Amino acid sequence: MSDPRGFLKIKMKPAGNRPVHERIGDFSEVEQTLNSEDRMLQASRCMDCGIPFCHWGCPVDNLIPEWNDLLYRGDWKGASDRLHATNNFPEFTGRICPAPCEHSCVLNINGEPVTIRENEAAIVERAFAEGYIKPSPPLHRTGKRVAVIGSGPAGMAAADQLNKAGHLVTLFEKDEKIGGLLRYGIPDFKLNKRTIDRRLDIMVAEGIELKPGIEVGRDISGNELIDRFDAVCLAIGSMKPRDLVVEGRDLDGIHFAMEYLTQQNRVNDGVYVAYDRRISAENRQVLVIGGGDTGSDCVGTAIRQKAAGITQIEILPRPPEKRSADNPWPYFAKTLKTSTSHEEGCDRMWSLSTVRFLGTEHRVTHAEVEEVSWEAVNGKLSIVPVPSTRRLIRADLVLLAMGFLHPVYEGLLEELGVARNERNNIQVDGRMATTVEKVFATGDAVSGASLVVTAIASGRRVAERINTFLQKGG
Repeated sequence: MSDPRGFLKIKMKPAGNRPVHERIGDFSEVEQTLNSEDRMLQASRCMDCGIPFCHWGCPVDNLIPEWNDLLYRGDWKGASDRLHATNNFPEFTGRICPAPCEHSCVLNINGEPVTIRENEAAIVERAFAEGYIKPSPPLHRTGKRVAVIGSGPAGMAAADQLNKAGHLVTLFEKDEKIGGLLRYGIPDFKLNKRTIDRRLDIMVAEGIELKPGIEVGRDISGNELIDRFDAVCLAIGSMKPRDLVVEGRDLDGIHFAMEYLTQQNRVNDGVYVAYDRRISAENRQVLVIGGGDTGSDCVGTAIRQKAAGITQIEILPRPPEKRSADNPWPYFAKTLKTSTSHEEGCDRMWSLSTVRFLGTEHRVTHAEVEEVSWEAVNGKLSIVPVPSTRRLIRADLVLLAMGFLHPVYEGLLEELGVARNERNNIQVDGRMATTVEKVFATGDAVSGASLVVTAIASGRRVAERINTFLQKGG
């Protein structure tokens, strides 16, 4: 264990972010890094707490006290090895995870948790810089072939684990590059895409075959893959967006958030987008509907596109500044979250429902909204409009960031005929197997939209189940 009294000697010191006036002019990563000495001192704050609630709060079961101790002692390679024992991609989670581990850290009782996420990012970056992370192909191959469909964090983690087990893995992706929403959904200012390419280079050198630009269910049938492979893993995500069915929804200038974000990421990658297809916030009044991370990403992107003004609205009530009595430590704190994008400038409003859109010459100009309250009706919370509260919000560009409903059925899932559960996600059993022989599923396609770290954990679990299936002769 690191210095048991380190938390008494060393104050919490986050790395901080680049100045607002500097970062809003580009799409480079916002977060800064501490020097190695300060980072080791931050690791020393990991106390001998007895029960590591941080480990309990981490979806991938990171051995946080262990690699914090190794970091504190300057054993960067040992810390990297321990980190990779439970997490395939700490360079991703170290950048974009909301850090449930820090919410459950014992020191967070006083609001100053160990900087676990930043420590994680520092370890893996040092490991790459020093050459500790290098290709390590499996010594023996089983001869079994596995197709993983979808290359987001769940698919990448499943492919990585199955390859390490000695199976021959092919990773299919419908988009032109591997990475799923890691590449196309998360803005570059949160996750530089060279970080993904660097890891993919390792995976390819270890024997994984990448097949981007192939949509299974259209370019190649799912049943053909079942015939060609010993097992198939569906990691297709939860990509059906929640729509807003109101008057004026068909006006020009109203887009799903993911249309907007993926297009900007492609532009950043050098892809040409014709002017008449470009979704740009430049000189526009932007309205973001949805208060989650995707909405925040839209805010940061619109700021960098030089929007004239940005408003973000949420139908839920404003969260409290501090934990409420029914949300105690060590559970994830359901408190007001102010992202780096919010810090860059936008108006935020809560308890607002969108009634309709208005426009001129088939172009949106305003959204009509009304205040709502959440009241218990027959034991369930219901939305109740507040009388005489309707008003207009000017909006030349509206971005719908209200989450996702379920996987896309059209194409692959319809062809295979896999069963769906009551939430319309892919139904799996305890083996993470679908109702179709040899076909397994993982990630958001099974659980619904969730965190990158949760998807990685799910990918690791399904790889274990598929490996067991193949060892038994599947």
